[in-house]
Amino acid sequence: MTHHILILCTHNSARSALAEAMLNHWAQRLGRPFQAHSAGSAPSGRTNPHALSVLERAGIDVSGLRSKSWDEFAAPGAPQLDAVITVCDSAAAETCPIWPGAPVQVHWGYPDPSNAAPELREEAFELTRQALGYRMLQLLAVPWETLDAAGRRAALNEIAAR
Repeated sequence: MTHHILILCTHNSARSALAEAMLNHWAQRLGRPFQAHSAGSAPSGRTNPHALSVLERAGIDVSGLRSKSWDEFAAPGAPQLDAVITVCDSAAAETCPIWPGAPVQVHWGYPDPSNAAPELREEAFELTRQALGYRMLQLLAVPWETLDAAGRRAALNEIAAR
């Protein structure tokens, strides 16, 4: 059974896209039954070129990344979500749609690397990619199949506290 994880950020152009790519990369490499998705409440319509650049340099597949609305995941036919993780503070404060399956919802806030000074922006994106990748590895280590919703939420919140 595949576990579907939705990662949210307002514009779905940087942090959430990085997290989607990193979780899918590590899940595939480690043979874990997880599928990441990302979306935004007000999608920009494009993935930030710096996000694509740092992912490609790290050997991460970016072919499926696109900026999309969270409405896609509340619509009929959407995958049943096991967890929804917000990675920006503004998305965490918004009223989310009703997700099918009542997924666990947690917040893992990260600063927006797009706000870094131009000469530091690429480095900010790389550091964000690494930080998100590390958390995605921690998520994959959670014994998902043996935990109920409260246990999954506690495990995801523990990862956020590290």
